[in-house]
Amino acid sequence: MIVKSLDPRIERAALDDESKIGELNVHEHFETYEVFQQVKRGTHHQHVGNVHAPNAEMAMLFAKEQYCRRGAAVNLWVVATSNVFVTEYVDADIFETTEDKLYRDPNSYKVMDRINAYKARTSKV
Repeated sequence: MIVKSLDPRIERAALDDESKIGELNVHEHFETYEVFQQVKRGTHHQHVGNVHAPNAEMAMLFAKEQYCRRGAAVNLWVVATSNVFVTEYVDADIFETTEDKLYRDPNSYKVMDRINAYKARTSKV
């Protein structure tokens, strides 16, 4: 059985058996790095994509060439994908808030009501 994958590195390896999955040598493929770009100073970094590189220095160079050719950035971050930690979808309950702490939710504040009331009071004078 030939292993089919959307990842071109796996396709190039021409794995012919499921038992060989994971047996790629170090130099047969590059590590994946996530790229974050800051468009203007003071703004947040945003994820723009990923690059494949042999090390972090080359990943930075590849990211600069790939995502900043037109001078649309002032700062770049590259992070090895293996260093990104994520939560599992089954653990979604950790983001729920308790009913007695609704004051932490910004939706509970009626700021626009207060602004409109202030405008109404000041326009009468």
